[in-house]
Amino acid sequence: MCGIVGYTGKRSAMPVLISGLKKLEYRGYDSAGVALSSDSGILIRKQSGKVAGLADQVEGEKELLSQSHSGIAHTRWATHGPPTTLNAHPHEGNDGRVVLVHNGIIENHNALRDRFKAAGHTFKSETDSEVLAHLVEANYEGDLFEAVKKSLKEVEGTYGVTCMSKDEPGVLVVARSGSPIVIGLGEDETIVASDASAIITYTRQAIYLDDNDIARIEGSKVDIQSLDSGAVTRTPSEIDWSPDAAEKGGYEHYMLKEVFEQPEAIKNTIRGRIDLNRGTAILSGLNLTPREIVDIQRLLIVGCGTSMNAGLIGEYAVEDFAAIPAEVEQAAEFRYRNPIVGSRDMVLAISQSGETADTLAAVREAVDKGSLVAALVNVVGSTIARETGRGIYLHAGPEISVASTKAFTSQVSVLLMIALKIARSHRLSREDGIQIAKEIERIPELVQEVLDINDQIAEVAAHYANYDNAFYIGRGYMFPVALEGALKLKEISYIHAEGYHSAELKHGPIALLEESMPVIALLNQGPGQDKSLSNVAECKARKAPVLGVITAGDEEARKTCDHVIEIPACPQYTAVVPAAVALQLFAYHVARIRGCAIDQPRNLAKSVTVE
Repeated sequence: MCGIVGYTGKRSAMPVLISGLKKLEYRGYDSAGVALSSDSGILIRKQSGKVAGLADQVEGEKELLSQSHSGIAHTRWATHGPPTTLNAHPHEGNDGRVVLVHNGIIENHNALRDRFKAAGHTFKSETDSEVLAHLVEANYEGDLFEAVKKSLKEVEGTYGVTCMSKDEPGVLVVARSGSPIVIGLGEDETIVASDASAIITYTRQAIYLDDNDIARIEGSKVDIQSLDSGAVTRTPSEIDWSPDAAEKGGYEHYMLKEVFEQPEAIKNTIRGRIDLNRGTAILSGLNLTPREIVDIQRLLIVGCGTSMNAGLIGEYAVEDFAAIPAEVEQAAEFRYRNPIVGSRDMVLAISQSGETADTLAAVREAVDKGSLVAALVNVVGSTIARETGRGIYLHAGPEISVASTKAFTSQVSVLLMIALKIARSHRLSREDGIQIAKEIERIPELVQEVLDINDQIAEVAAHYANYDNAFYIGRGYMFPVALEGALKLKEISYIHAEGYHSAELKHGPIALLEESMPVIALLNQGPGQDKSLSNVAECKARKAPVLGVITAGDEEARKTCDHVIEIPACPQYTAVVPAAVALQLFAYHVARIRGCAIDQPRNLAKSVTVE
């Protein structure tokens, strides 16, 4: 969601801050701002709109800006108050001695605001973040670190915060609780950010703060404490991807680039994790022996959005392969419904960023209830990865577009391997395991076959770009793909799209079918295809246009549809991946034709770090 960048060192701070904000644009935002420390105090510039506008605003102050060697910057995704210049970060305290940027939510901000108003303070914004600036300044007695430390003990909620004071030029104080902060360690400089993509241009050595960590940073000196227990040691780690991985590489949009990266991303995900001789998966990150896996009586998968859709495919695979119960739960609901989990359940948390607030809360609830907890994340060093202590990294590389593509297909690939691993520790034979393992290894090849017909998919998309609504339908493994396909279309094209199990069409949604309501039907060969074809006939009888995603060469399915996209023949459990890729491309081309902001859709954020 919101993005934070901070810099202290020898170079001019402004280029580093603007560069960092541009790297964080993919997270979704509606305003941007910067604060620079100089001999004459702190200069603040901010505005609603894009980072490019902010950069233009400060362009005329080059001489002043060149003298500043520390500063903080922010991109805001509106929560408290609309996206206006006054609500943009950075925010000042009452006297302007303290300035900060903040991600998260201060839940007791109303009580604090009332307290300061009674003391004569004047507030300029509607944000909860400005209240925190007033609190830090009220506690400031010449030591910014101690002021921030004292203040954070008074707040309720979540925060990733970076502060500076005009009385301590060159000093940044950063802290986190529930909202990520990474500290990039350079030569004679330090870069702070809410996301590693903002620091990778300058350094690959990074410290990821834990919850309740607070750090004082000056130049290259970093001192970290816990709010509760004094000095702590946080070991630096190396960011394992290059700056080029976060560039468009000649593609019109990041999303298209990431769609085309999927064969390689999936290869990286499954590389070294398939044992064809034994017909199993090698998932050392789970840190479980076959004997311990046998003791798992149920797999409970938690996630949000795209990750939850991937989890639904994992549910089918685990029950099919391993014959043990599997359930998927929306992570936001998990801790509030007092879930029934025990020591013989494994809770698998799925999150691309590893920072999703609702999923992190579900992890903590599962840990408190004594369950075995593992994570499936893409970002090394993320909070969910650290707090679970066991799990699997996707190694899909950075995903910049807000709409997830390669993370989803990599998640599905890992879930198939988890299902295979559990199954081989239960009743699945070696021979059947070998066959499944071979099919998993084919997934990158299947995806490439879909990418090869990108131009054909673009032509099909042109027939559907002017509709304002759409239904997606599928059965079995393809039901979650219908959900994911509808999600992609609504995310980036703003078309109202809904995914349904094919059988649900008759239980209400069919009332909406008419010439202006296209249906995208998952019709690949496999169990239930005859029923799905009957559902398509019902759609056609009501004059709804039908686009079918079919198995290549299936003429019976072709003749029931107005248009088709063909995917290669393969088992149902792997067909979900090429089918999903076909729908990603379909959504992309519809959005492109409609002229939408594909990489940064309105109102959306890449990493949802608030509930």
